[in-house]
Amino acid sequence: MMRILAITLLALSLSAAAGAQTADDIPVSRLSQPPKIDGILDDEAWKIAPLTMTADQWVSYQPVRGDKMPENFRTEVRIGYDDRNVYVAFHCFDNEPDKIRTNVSRRDSSFSDDWIAMSLDSAGTGQSAYHLFSNPSGSQMDAINTSSSGEQFDADVVWYSVAKTTSDGYVVEIQVPLQTLRFKGGDTVRMGLVFFRKISRTGVSYAWPEMLPGQWVFDRPSHITFSNLKPRRLVEVLPSVTYGVRQERDSSAPSWGAADNDTHVGASGKFGITSGVTLDATVNPDFSQVESDAFQITVNQRFPNFFSEKRPFFMEGMGLFNIARGNNMRTAVHTRRIIDPIFGDKLTGTVGKTTFGVLNALDDHPGDVGDRGDEYADRNKMFTIGRATYALRRADYVGGIVTQTNHAGRNNFAAGGDFIVKPSSPQMMAGMFLTTRTTDGTSDTKGNAAQLTYEFETRRYSATVQAEHYDRDFQMDTAFYFRTGFTAGWSYGQVNFYPRSGQTFWIQRISPFVFAKAGHDRIQDGDENFFNTGLRFNFTRQSNFNIEVSRGKEAWKGQEYRIGNDVFMFANTQVVRWLSLFGGGGIGPGIYYDDVDPFQGRSLFSFFGFELQPNQHITQSVEGNVSRLDRDSTGERIYDVMVLNSRTTYQFDKHFLVRFIANYDSSAHRVLTDFLASYEFVPGTVVHAGYGSLFERGPANAMANDANSPVRLEENYRATNRGFFFKASYLRRF
Repeated sequence: MMRILAITLLALSLSAAAGAQTADDIPVSRLSQPPKIDGILDDEAWKIAPLTMTADQWVSYQPVRGDKMPENFRTEVRIGYDDRNVYVAFHCFDNEPDKIRTNVSRRDSSFSDDWIAMSLDSAGTGQSAYHLFSNPSGSQMDAINTSSSGEQFDADVVWYSVAKTTSDGYVVEIQVPLQTLRFKGGDTVRMGLVFFRKISRTGVSYAWPEMLPGQWVFDRPSHITFSNLKPRRLVEVLPSVTYGVRQERDSSAPSWGAADNDTHVGASGKFGITSGVTLDATVNPDFSQVESDAFQITVNQRFPNFFSEKRPFFMEGMGLFNIARGNNMRTAVHTRRIIDPIFGDKLTGTVGKTTFGVLNALDDHPGDVGDRGDEYADRNKMFTIGRATYALRRADYVGGIVTQTNHAGRNNFAAGGDFIVKPSSPQMMAGMFLTTRTTDGTSDTKGNAAQLTYEFETRRYSATVQAEHYDRDFQMDTAFYFRTGFTAGWSYGQVNFYPRSGQTFWIQRISPFVFAKAGHDRIQDGDENFFNTGLRFNFTRQSNFNIEVSRGKEAWKGQEYRIGNDVFMFANTQVVRWLSLFGGGGIGPGIYYDDVDPFQGRSLFSFFGFELQPNQHITQSVEGNVSRLDRDSTGERIYDVMVLNSRTTYQFDKHFLVRFIANYDSSAHRVLTDFLASYEFVPGTVVHAGYGSLFERGPANAMANDANSPVRLEENYRATNRGFFFKASYLRRF
């Protein structure tokens, strides 16, 4: 705890002066009357002049680099503010408005549509920004972008948008409450700003100002200035109530067990200590998930599957707690390791060039406790996490992190530092170092981990080189990483070609690439290497095609086995405006990861899916995965697994939806069905009602247990778990 306190005090003590206004800064108009957010630009407020930006100042960044936006897609942007909100109006012109793709969708699910977006670095530090997207139906996507984590779409931000399609394109109006933004008030407040626009039928995304290769939103944004802008102190409460009923039975039992009823009342809150420092707290929280995890293939997986965080308290601001991680560590703070907390609190903020955060949570049922025994599964586990970064230049920073968990006599401590530096526009260097110590009364183990990355990117070439090292005894309870006890290095190189003439105009980019990796696994006692090369094509209609071959070897239980793909292919396309398809697969040597009797196998895997949107309100998506393994020496089929995930959604408007999920796993013989009705006015003010059932394969009736029964019985699927829940919460800001 003293280490966490030290980090917090250090963060609060550091500050830096705000940058001075330059000739390139864009002054924002103070509005005498706020506009009505209705998707119609007839308000007096919008008679202000649009920002000076011509179509050719919007430049493509994905999948092609450096193309000017065609004149028929020109975009007008107006910005205003008052004492409560920042307002932005977009007029996105399109000379073929009937080809605009848009749907009324749930939050963060409209990226295949046309959209307009803004990146707002409200603190002006070049370390964190709000990314706010809207499609032409007003459906929102939002993210918190940080230097170390990139865009984190788990977080949901309170803001408002209304959009309408018009005869000459579409219009979007946005209102962002000042209480949502973190900034230091003053006579002149300066914020970084970048705009984006995507044209779905071409699949090209544009930015203003231009983002050069190797750069992102913090490297060369435009800047807007506000006169006499004062932050509004954030005070918010979020009470919630959840009621659930659940029943279970064995797959062969004739009747259900007694219903288990549970009513859960909790509350969360936020308090703005200063304009840039916020305290979050929750007591007796309900951290149940409204959204079921999609099924994943779990058979013969060497490494654990990753499931993203979906619980609101943990989602907000989590990008801050990440570090410049390598290929092995997906995240340094994976809050799904906190299963059922009794309470939680977070202190986050920015003071000058320093951004910091402290997270505490007491877990009532930590669940997986390794080899310590089931008696520890329900013992409280305390999580404490501290993080601070100091902005250097643009997106460059140096940072530190400290984590500590205490669980029934076991203590895990981790500390380290990281950095990201860009020596020049096309170059980036990143690195991290972590040291851990774990004690449980009988043992005391220590371990280190480190990674160093170099990236180079221009319009024509891109390359990445990374080296990683993890000690055998490295342990970090808060992180999600794949393995320890290895040292490895890898490199990736790609060349981009942009066809422009003849019959190849529909091909946007052709990219040959190569990947090579080498290392040593000390736990599995062997060397590993991997070589992969192929071609990637980008087309119009958001389409791409990938073909590659690979070969390598991997160590497992003291032996080295062949891995790779004789051929791997992947493709996806937006066939028409209302139908998208994807699919792919590969075949080649693989490993059967058994602790006692591993062997060389022959692997085949495939994946496929589609998204059907017959109108703006209905979305049907299906995703499937198939994995097979044969014994290489005999051809014997070892397993053949299929996982299917289906989602059907009817979105009445951007607030209210009904959704049905059906998931199937052939290896676990399970079928999950999940119905949900959901209303979300803003993040936090929500009402959910749902019913779910889990079906498992079992005997057709109780006679299946009688070996002497003359009746031939076949197995079928029966519901073994079912439940109903109701959840409501209300966000109140003062």
